[in-house]
Amino acid sequence: MTVIQVKSDVSAPRFRIATRASRLALWQAGHIAHLLRAADAICEVELVEIRSTGDRDQRQPLREFGGQGAFTSEIRAAVRDGRANLAVHSLKDLPTQPVDGLTLAAVPARGSVCDALVMPLSAGKLDSIADLPEHSRVGTGSPRRQSQLLHHRPDLKTLEIRGNVETRLRKLDDGDYDAVVLAVAGLTRLGLADRISLELPPGEFFPAVGQGALGIECRSDDPSIIEAILAIDDESTHRAVRTERTLLAELRGGCHAPVGAWSARKERGESLEAVVLSQDGRTRISAAGEGTFENPDTLGQLVARQLLKRGADKIVNQHGEGF
Repeated sequence: MTVIQVKSDVSAPRFRIATRASRLALWQAGHIAHLLRAADAICEVELVEIRSTGDRDQRQPLREFGGQGAFTSEIRAAVRDGRANLAVHSLKDLPTQPVDGLTLAAVPARGSVCDALVMPLSAGKLDSIADLPEHSRVGTGSPRRQSQLLHHRPDLKTLEIRGNVETRLRKLDDGDYDAVVLAVAGLTRLGLADRISLELPPGEFFPAVGQGALGIECRSDDPSIIEAILAIDDESTHRAVRTERTLLAELRGGCHAPVGAWSARKERGESLEAVVLSQDGRTRISAAGEGTFENPDTLGQLVARQLLKRGADKIVNQHGEGF
């Protein structure tokens, strides 16, 4: 447990943030603490470190023991039972299925949505996925990333990889992989952007739902905390990730199915593009739509239904019902 700021004023808001203990998770929680202090200089902020199932089990593929929810269930439990009064999540890890008693109260401004190819330190930069050597071993535990890699390069050998960002980079540099795929936002937040060999644009290589965004969750019966958290909400980002999460919920895919989505702001509304791919990357179903700012749920549902009409349900069902 790490104390970020302590004040003697008993009337000061007190935030107890439940967070994973990885370096990236602590950076993210610390970033939210900074935003809260900037919004209210006398508030108190305390980080409550929780070791999740996903952190304890570094061997099994995520899909075999609960998917991305393995990183969030214990964090949510800490908020529900009062050990903390809010939680900070990477939104790409947060299940779309609601939890009784909790609400996603705020989403601050988003980082990069992009994925990146990372090569060993001895390698140079790449201009495109085509520049990867033939039959390269690429590490990623994400079905979405695996299927998109194979869609572009069927010759690649995609391999499971677990561990935090630093562990994955060490395995890469030790020669276990020829490349790994990581989120640009995570690398940037850890000061590791110089490791990026190729940034993969979202129109070509679709990110996860909510990628690059942080979600702040709290108890739905805690109005004072909800009101305080709203001070750091970014309306545009919140609307975009709500659109993407609505699409994922409508597909009932979660992290078990290779689903990518990208919502972007337009002059008079927003757009949403999404893809669903078979695990081998051979089948790729896409859909897109535009909507008004007032109806993010409608846009997410619209694009999801287009995907389902084009056969996405057959792919999603192969991977089990998600969240």
